[in-house]
Amino acid sequence: MSETEVHRLVAYGVMAVGAITFLALRFITAPYGRHGRGGWGPTMPERWGWVVMESPAVLGFAGIFLLGDHRAELAPLVLLGFWLLHYVNRTFVYPFRLASKAKEMPVAVVAMAIVFNVTNAYLNARQISHLGAYPSGWLTDPRFVVGALLFLGGRQVNVWADAQLLALKREGKGYQIPRAGLYRLISCPNYFGEIVEWCGWAVMTWSLAGLSFAVFTFANLAPRAISHHRWYRETFEDYPLERKAVLPWLW
Repeated sequence: MSETEVHRLVAYGVMAVGAITFLALRFITAPYGRHGRGGWGPTMPERWGWVVMESPAVLGFAGIFLLGDHRAELAPLVLLGFWLLHYVNRTFVYPFRLASKAKEMPVAVVAMAIVFNVTNAYLNARQISHLGAYPSGWLTDPRFVVGALLFLGGRQVNVWADAQLLALKREGKGYQIPRAGLYRLISCPNYFGEIVEWCGWAVMTWSLAGLSFAVFTFANLAPRAISHHRWYRETFEDYPLERKAVLPWLW
């Protein structure tokens, strides 16, 4: 079996796992952040949990990218830049902005995230630096342009929404109802932004690897947004009833 065939099967496998994950997370909320609870085995500091579990998406991705035949070409390097724009922030900046240093995260959650991030790094790094065809003209292709706009727009929403939550936590009053911008429409614009971001990646790479990541991102984050939405409604009597969970006006 060729690497191209293996690569394709792994991508389909990620989408299949995504479907299972979506169904499982409708009944089980991952036990970290505001949903942290006991019964999931050993724990580690949440801040370092984020660093450890997201590191393969930076270090592993870069290492695999550098093994590709197209690693020195312009378009793959630009795509690498987009990827790192998200993951350097998520791995080495975001965790150190978290308000609480005391929260713990189950090691089991970290381990599952590492498995996914290693697999996903292989799929997407190998796609853009070796298995895919991205000549320099790809950077003016409508698919790249539209995908890049979606990626950057989604990233901006994601970073902005995270900053809003972090600012509220730093006020020292515990969890509060966020009310600015997209928070007027949905409970989790941070997750909405990340879903849009990786849909943009799927378009700008025009690949099965990119699509598998977009599918898994939705499967993982949409149920968590629903759990957040339910938590807000149960915690705050005055929570706005018109808000949706993750998709404005829809869901």
